[in-house]
Amino acid sequence: MDKEQNHNDAELYQSFINESMQDYETSHKVPEENQRRLIKVSRNHALRTNIMISLAVLLLIVPVLTLSSYLYYAIGGKANHLIEIASKTIYVTEPNMSIEEMELEEDIGFFTMNLYFDVFKRVGQDDYKAGEYTVRFALDKPNLPERDMKLERPLPNTGDMETDMLFHPDGRYGKTVDSDWEILDQLPDGTVGEIYLSLNQLMKPEEIEKQLGKNVEVRWVAVDTGLEDKNLYEAGYSVAPIGYPAQVDTTTWSPFNGRDKSNEEVFLDILNFLAKDEKTAEKISRARSLVLEERIPYIEKNGINVYGAVVTGPTPELRKLKGNGLIGIMKVGEVKLWNWK
Repeated sequence: MDKEQNHNDAELYQSFINESMQDYETSHKVPEENQRRLIKVSRNHALRTNIMISLAVLLLIVPVLTLSSYLYYAIGGKANHLIEIASKTIYVTEPNMSIEEMELEEDIGFFTMNLYFDVFKRVGQDDYKAGEYTVRFALDKPNLPERDMKLERPLPNTGDMETDMLFHPDGRYGKTVDSDWEILDQLPDGTVGEIYLSLNQLMKPEEIEKQLGKNVEVRWVAVDTGLEDKNLYEAGYSVAPIGYPAQVDTTTWSPFNGRDKSNEEVFLDILNFLAKDEKTAEKISRARSLVLEERIPYIEKNGINVYGAVVTGPTPELRKLKGNGLIGIMKVGEVKLWNWK
């Protein structure tokens, strides 16, 4: 009897529990539409949270990377070193070209640096803007420069002994090249010009000025380095002329300002400086290869002898050089209105 009573009591208790749970679920049941709305709100909230966290991380990373980039180029003078390579490369590989420090700008990004500068050419007695360079560095590795030249007769983008208008007397490239004396004859007398002179023999730099006289100015000389008279197959390299300004540049930023050393000494110093970062210098120059490890010892052993020069002056005075027996080939460069004093 007691067992049956207990069983009935348990059933009543379970029935009570079930009814209570049903009443609770009925009274607290969330409609399906509200459930979807709650899920959507929760999902949007989670998305906003993730976006805010991501933005916070990015906002933290950007200044860290920016600071790291500036430190990379600042510590040890990396940026100044790359600028120095670029500027000195121009002076010794681009005939009659110079750089003005005031026209040089740098822009540092995430472990990159863009270098912008203008190059100038002396024609007559004035400097004219010859073009604009953009050199992009990834860390310390440059891409090929972007050149926007403003010249009437620019040199090719890739320089070599066949195309750069200065020919070694013993080289094969100048044998079939005609001079531009007829072009010079057609130019008005009221102009000044720039001409490229290839000599019939090697000479000391100071001798060229004596031979050409005082009515014209020698601006840049091409130096014999033992490779200019060889073709590609003999040398194993495709080289372009290298040289240096013949005149002292009184501007303070020019390496050829004449304050401590002669231009010849500065030229050798620059070659030794560039030899330490030759691949960088080659990218910035138009030359396919500089081969400084061979050219520097040759110059140190044989001294500086030149085979060509860039000369400027009044057009009538330049014409008078036609009868000079030292000149093998003459090519006309840039021409400007009279500015000679």
